[in-house]
Amino acid sequence: MRTPHAVVIGTGFGGLAAAVRLVAKGYRVTMLERRDQPGGRAYVYRQDGFVFDGGPTVITAPFLLEELWSLLGERMEDHIDMRPVSPFYRIRFHDGEQFDYTGDAEAMREEIAKFEPKDVEGYEDFVEMSRKIFETGFDKLSHVPFNSFWDMAKIAPDMVKLQSYRTVYGLVSKFVKNEKLRQVFSFHPLLVGGNPFKTTSIYSLIAFLERKWGVYFPMGGTGELVKGLCALLERKGAEIRCSSTVEQILVREGKAVGVRLEGGEEIHADLVVSNADSAWTYKHLLDPADRKRWTDAKVDKQRYSMSLFVWYFGTDRKYEDVAHHTILLGPRYKGLLDDIFEKKILAEDFSLYLHRPTATDPSLAPEGHEAFYVLSPVPHLDSGVDWREQAEPYRKKIEAYLEKTVMPDLSKHVVSSHMLTPIGFRDELLSVKGAAFGMEPVLTQSAYFRPHNRSEDVENLFIVGAGTHPGAGVPGVLSSAKVMDKMVPEVEAARRHQVEPKAETPVTAPERKTVPDLQRSA
Repeated sequence: MRTPHAVVIGTGFGGLAAAVRLVAKGYRVTMLERRDQPGGRAYVYRQDGFVFDGGPTVITAPFLLEELWSLLGERMEDHIDMRPVSPFYRIRFHDGEQFDYTGDAEAMREEIAKFEPKDVEGYEDFVEMSRKIFETGFDKLSHVPFNSFWDMAKIAPDMVKLQSYRTVYGLVSKFVKNEKLRQVFSFHPLLVGGNPFKTTSIYSLIAFLERKWGVYFPMGGTGELVKGLCALLERKGAEIRCSSTVEQILVREGKAVGVRLEGGEEIHADLVVSNADSAWTYKHLLDPADRKRWTDAKVDKQRYSMSLFVWYFGTDRKYEDVAHHTILLGPRYKGLLDDIFEKKILAEDFSLYLHRPTATDPSLAPEGHEAFYVLSPVPHLDSGVDWREQAEPYRKKIEAYLEKTVMPDLSKHVVSSHMLTPIGFRDELLSVKGAAFGMEPVLTQSAYFRPHNRSEDVENLFIVGAGTHPGAGVPGVLSSAKVMDKMVPEVEAARRHQVEPKAETPVTAPERKTVPDLQRSA
């Protein structure tokens, strides 16, 4: 019998991880990417001699990546040079005070004591609580499917014991009293699209995860991880097709049987995995007749994460005093987050994440130059902000703030510039409402209450990525593929349930770019 075929829509980290696991199970895999290069949110922009990672830049839990290479009989370290980053983050408050956030316990106690000596003990208690949440929320639950409400009910006692009914900020505040320190230990949900004042305290596990494994950066940029996984997959026989937009997931008798591309080409599959935004998958890739649970009305009423304004820029001078990862907190914390998540207005002030990859890898910029990106959380497109008009004024405002705080004379030294706005998240990354992280990670949209890893509506359709369980962030999307892995049958079992394509299905292959083509042109 023929080898069962799996089609993976999207080549973000979730899709790449799913493809590796499918190849390891013996499937023939075809990956489809609508953009001109793989990566999804980890797209790479190259211009003026600079290399800008488009999205994820904080790599934690590297063992999840190492596992992908090992599943196919190789070692990640033979292909990827991962370097530890310290401090993990330099946090700068609006008044100029700074906090270096590291994995060194003693150094952290010293940093905390600068702000409030009485909070050192509270911090230790918080880390212990984070460890307990991690051991349940990550070790036990992040790789487990939540296919039924009973799956959720079974863990409810543990979640109550771990105080998951609290928010991240609420849990931190139980242990730490200084307001600045509360901000230091509660900002992490913003890295995965959540409001610290609304996100379930389960996400406090990030503090222990970083303490346990550290924060890393791959030499060459995050794009090297994408390139490395693509090369691994192609060595093992998978096909990766870029410039291939999926128009519809084909469903027959309630089962996913393939996809139709723009232009009409149909590709048969025994199963389909969507790494596209989960809300977009249901709303735009499936016929309404094939959806009973995730109807348009249900998709529309979900809470969505904030969006992002990202400015990628290169300078013709170096800024040696800027850390690899810097968090610049504005004058307001809760008020700004309320404006972004609840009121959905573009505030006059902002908090920023500044990425300086050339602090670790100078090769990402021409000699004597530096590469940066600065990211500002902003409301998603329900705000009504006209980013075609607002993008440049907003960029200038951010530039002026950086110039005034940590990057003197910045405006005189910018020699390369590119912007990504919420419109780009909607139109380029196909994210509903331009939300940068899909559905917001509140308790009522977590685990069972999120779109399931195995579709509730269509058999043989699986969802990976930020919009399903366990959620956003590189560890989250890699784990979503691991969840799916537990539900996909091995090849021999899949062969017993093969659905043969209809004879009349047209298969035409329009001109397209493949990964080797792109690498040669680069």
